[in-house]
Amino acid sequence: MAKTQSKKSSPKKTKPAAKAKAVKPVKKPAPVKKEAPKAKPVPQKLVSTAKGYSKKDLEYFRDIILEKKKEILEELETLRDTMMDSTTGEYTNENPTYSTHMEQGTDTMEREKTFLFASRESKFFNYLEDALKRIDAGEYGRCQTCGKLIEKERLEAVPHSQQCLSCKLQRSK
Repeated sequence: MAKTQSKKSSPKKTKPAAKAKAVKPVKKPAPVKKEAPKAKPVPQKLVSTAKGYSKKDLEYFRDIILEKKKEILEELETLRDTMMDSTTGEYTNENPTYSTHMEQGTDTMEREKTFLFASRESKFFNYLEDALKRIDAGEYGRCQTCGKLIEKERLEAVPHSQQCLSCKLQRSK
């Protein structure tokens, strides 16, 4: 029986060695932790684009608009005085008895020009009124075409602007 035990014991020794060589444990790679993408720092100008102008800036623009309105009212008053007869309070007419045809033409042209100036000033005044309403509604300073913030320099020059410069230039093409 000893012989049978030795036979049994020797194949047992070779079998486990053969299994160990054939089946090697595979190392699984460690799970990769995915980090959330880091937010890129937003430039300061873009931060203000998302929020709009501050209350201080809006008050600054309101002051500019109110000053422009004051200038327009003074100009309209001057134009009204030139168009109206101060004694009667009516619009002046040419006096055909004291003027020649050329003078009448010049007077008419001057009167039309004065009415044109008054009309332009009134239209500009209405634009400024609308800008004040947009300030009160919190919509002032945003381009109505693209939604971006209108540049501060543009609003200082044209306080009733409703479009940024790039949208305005595209529109005029």
